[in-house]
Amino acid sequence: MKNPHFDPSRHHHRPDGFQNTYTSFRGKKWHEILRWRWQAWRAGHPRPLTEPVPVMAPALDFIHANAQAGLAMQPAATWIGHITVLAQIGGLNILTDPVFSERCFPVQWAGPKRHTPPGLTLAQLPRIDVVLLSHNHYDHLDEGSMRALARQPGGMPLVICPLGHKAWFARRGMHRVIELDWWDTHVLDANSLRPSHARIPVTLTPAQHWSARTATDALRSLWGGFAVLSPDCHLFFAGDTAYSKDFADIRRHFAREHTPERGGGFDLALLPIGAYEPRWFMKDQHCNPEESVQIFQDLGCQRALSVHWGTFQLTDEALDEPPRALARALAAAQIPAERFAVLAIGETMRVARRALPEAPSA
Repeated sequence: MKNPHFDPSRHHHRPDGFQNTYTSFRGKKWHEILRWRWQAWRAGHPRPLTEPVPVMAPALDFIHANAQAGLAMQPAATWIGHITVLAQIGGLNILTDPVFSERCFPVQWAGPKRHTPPGLTLAQLPRIDVVLLSHNHYDHLDEGSMRALARQPGGMPLVICPLGHKAWFARRGMHRVIELDWWDTHVLDANSLRPSHARIPVTLTPAQHWSARTATDALRSLWGGFAVLSPDCHLFFAGDTAYSKDFADIRRHFAREHTPERGGGFDLALLPIGAYEPRWFMKDQHCNPEESVQIFQDLGCQRALSVHWGTFQLTDEALDEPPRALARALAAAQIPAERFAVLAIGETMRVARRALPEAPSA
């Protein structure tokens, strides 16, 4: 099938789909999948939990008061579980890759099952203004969750996603969708959302990953991360990604916005730390904690929040192993642990308001 978005001037475009910047993704062969499963079975992977994944009751009073605070909003991020985060910045409630269902699979009677409940239920959410969707894998694009959000009071949120996803939403009667290519920017303005929020540029950034929803549509839609440059908080959401030189490119791309005089680098980055073993199978699509720390350094972030762990058992490492591996990687890199946070599911991180550059004196 021909790629309707194909632009021969763009390196990551192909006539039949998309590719990564630095390493072309090759789908795994059936014998590689069998080798992985055989080796995991022989080794007894995944290992059971050593300790429960921490879960805490959400700070609902703060979250809902903050949701109505307009430009007085306190920048904050609440980890709902897996890849899903409620980011409250610039007067807006932004949700990343909403996954609230019991299973991340085409049907709800099979596939990977939640080991931990969502930190906020759909009913406990404030009204969501924007959804940032990184790609179409089932643990990121969850149909049940998107249908529920489309029915929220006041109408569905605006969905910002990579190229190739709009048709999926349209077939389900959801039409508030903006598609972006890598490095494209959509500006959130008060006319399209709510009157008391800032003008916020949202840029789709490259990631090293892949896409597929069925057995026949691999690489037909794009994947990526997001840079959200709200005046009070510069947020980066990596989505799913392996380690690559893309993150050094992202730092260079936003260098003018991230000078010390303008407040420095991203105030908060949502970085994946789980679903990485065995490395021979996962290295070209998921980073491990050591590589997540390298991404943190490449981006020049001020703080990070660990995501993509503790909810679904997708790969061979124990569900509670990623934070321990992250702690070792941070110690090796001499980065204070508080700069790369591991939250309990349901916990909220408050982020210092970004210092705005002083106006030149007359």
